[in-house]
Amino acid sequence: MAGLLARLRAASDALTEYYAAPYRASFARAQRQEDDLFMMLVLSEALGVPNPASYYTLELLPVVYEDFHDWHRRMGMEHSPLENISCC
Repeated sequence: MAGLLARLRAASDALTEYYAAPYRASFARAQRQEDDLFMMLVLSEALGVPNPASYYTLELLPVVYEDFHDWHRRMGMEHSPLENISCC
């Protein structure tokens, strides 16, 4: 019985991989775009864009500082656009 369950689990994993593999890159791209938008919303006040929700996004700044360098490089900015954050 245990051997049958293991083989069924392996078959299920193989089918999941077979059907999910073609879409993995598009899911990763969509996730990265969502993360970039989130970073832009959180840092919008610091970048000079008025943000009506800045009171609520202020507490998220320590969370996004870790990914800030990768984000501004991906957005095409050679150096940090913010004076108070020097990551490069």
